[in-house]
Amino acid sequence: MGDFENEMVTVPAGRVTLADRRTGRGWAVDVGSFRLAACPVTQEGYAEVTGRRPSAAGGARLPVEGVSWWDAVRFCNALSLREGLTPAYHVREDGETVDWDTSADGYRLPTEAEWEHACRAGSTGPRYSRLDDIAWYRGNADDAIHPVGGKRPNAWGLYDMLGNVWDWCWDLYDPEVYGTYRVLRGGGWSDEHWSCRASVRRRSHPTFRIDDVGFRLARTAP
Repeated sequence: MGDFENEMVTVPAGRVTLADRRTGRGWAVDVGSFRLAACPVTQEGYAEVTGRRPSAAGGARLPVEGVSWWDAVRFCNALSLREGLTPAYHVREDGETVDWDTSADGYRLPTEAEWEHACRAGSTGPRYSRLDDIAWYRGNADDAIHPVGGKRPNAWGLYDMLGNVWDWCWDLYDPEVYGTYRVLRGGGWSDEHWSCRASVRRRSHPTFRIDDVGFRLARTAP
């Protein structure tokens, strides 16, 4: 697999205001500097670490999809060990609970606040640029997923933050209502334009594998 260090972007610290349309709630979050992969994990990269090719569509540079939140967590740990880093996640013996070691230098999923802060890249509107220039979505994707990095990046050099595949995030969506469901962000290749906005939140069960859901890697800044 390629050198992930060379494919990661240092995201500056900042503050982002998250909003939930269902509840009408908004909340501000301070985000520390961290590193985020410039592109989602590809099928080639996923197969090199895990030996598995779970995606519905085949292509080395296509984003991996059909991966659960748990698959993404285990990939992060496997890649960390492969590169001599401290894994960020400790999966408990029950196999259904995971703890995040926030001091670890290994790979992890971004938090929801980190994701939105990185997606916006200092912009304040619903998108960081014109949608057709930055995202594969229902209006231009021809009902298919596309290789990573094919559209313009945002101001911080991050590709496919909107469209192509949704990104798994670390956070629980709303545990009081939806239990263990985790947050998805970004919109996918089959979504209408209104789903491809920096603020849109989606949820899914951490065991579900869906053909428009992938993930990208984060690391805590040293």
